[in-house]
Amino acid sequence: MRSGRFGGLWRDREFLKLWTGESVSQMGAQITQLALPLAAVYQFEASSSQLGLLNAASFAPFLGATLFIGVWVDRRRRLPLMIWSNVGRALLVGSVPLCAALDVLSIGYLYVVALLIGVLTVLFDVSYQSYLPSLIRREQLVEGNSKLQATSSLAQIGGPGLAGLLVGWLTAPVALLANAFGYVVSVAGLLAIRRPEPAPAVPVQRVSTARGIAEGLRMVFRNAPIRAIALEAGTYNLCWMSLQTLFVLYAARELGMGPATIGLVLGIGAVGSLVGAVCASRLKDRLGLGRAVIAELVLCCAAPVLVPLAPGAGPLSYTMYVTAFACCGIGSTMSTIHVVSLRQVITPDHLLGRVNAGCRFIAWGPLPLGALIGGYLGDAVGLRPALYITAFGFLFALLWVVFSPVPALKDFPAGPPPEPTTAASGPPSDTGATD
Repeated sequence: MRSGRFGGLWRDREFLKLWTGESVSQMGAQITQLALPLAAVYQFEASSSQLGLLNAASFAPFLGATLFIGVWVDRRRRLPLMIWSNVGRALLVGSVPLCAALDVLSIGYLYVVALLIGVLTVLFDVSYQSYLPSLIRREQLVEGNSKLQATSSLAQIGGPGLAGLLVGWLTAPVALLANAFGYVVSVAGLLAIRRPEPAPAVPVQRVSTARGIAEGLRMVFRNAPIRAIALEAGTYNLCWMSLQTLFVLYAARELGMGPATIGLVLGIGAVGSLVGAVCASRLKDRLGLGRAVIAELVLCCAAPVLVPLAPGAGPLSYTMYVTAFACCGIGSTMSTIHVVSLRQVITPDHLLGRVNAGCRFIAWGPLPLGALIGGYLGDAVGLRPALYITAFGFLFALLWVVFSPVPALKDFPAGPPPEPTTAASGPPSDTGATD
């Protein structure tokens, strides 16, 4: 398949269906990510601790459900799981404006919706990262992940700004209708994919859920590069959720920003994510895989200190906020493209769901803790001092990767070892094996 502007995955219609449907879904997801906290802040006058609890509810499933979902994903086709998870998210998000119209919406209900959406997000994300290697060739994974990260970055650019405008114009609950529509469009795109997905391989010996979880975690912790990257991501994400919780409150209450301005600052800053998605392959080719990952992580871990260093409101401060979020976007997006592709290349397919889930458990599990820590620090020491503490915490994330084999990697390995499985017999099935 030719490369170039009209080559590569640009000529793969099945990948383009996935890409198009997911792009619309990502825009809706970005609207919800800002609209739910803004609904809590502006409609229910949520405190710092309450906002931390709301963000914690959104990400608690990454800690409590990820490992079990990983085993489940390895036993089933991944595409149907992605479709049904987006159907569920559309219904949940759409229920918020319905409750608002009936005058029964409460902050407690927002907690419940955030928690359930989080469960379905875990299911979709683990399924999605495990599905991509079966849709495209392994040598296309960097290109595929780069394209999908690029549209995710575009959603980060436009989503917060659009969310701020919609919240200011229609109120936060009504703005969530756009997200529900996005999930419906994503479902339509996924349903249009016609490339057959291989049936799950039948294990030589059926194992229990507990043993399946243990096998996935064993692969994560015994593989030094995967282990280091997962631990770095967990530390980074803990600090990131603390930063996000604190910044929304800091901008709204101490800087006097309105919803549209907050969305604009975050949206412009997200341009960095798009830059990172476009430049990821070039940086790896120039520096080599390991050095590129280190450079990317240095950028995104050092940038958050600009947020509390900014003097307050005004052009200089806004420039520093945008620069901080843009640098975080550039570094984190490029590193995500490279480390996810590395994981997909070196992990056997029969373990891919569990390894992805194990990495998500380690990397995303700290998110609810980060939200709670940010909320507690904001109440205990004040918002700006809490931002300083959080910003310096990012620097510790670097140590996991610096003192690992990752910097010595020149390129992706050839591929995973052969799988100890036999091909499934009989007609394809979506049900998979059960305990």
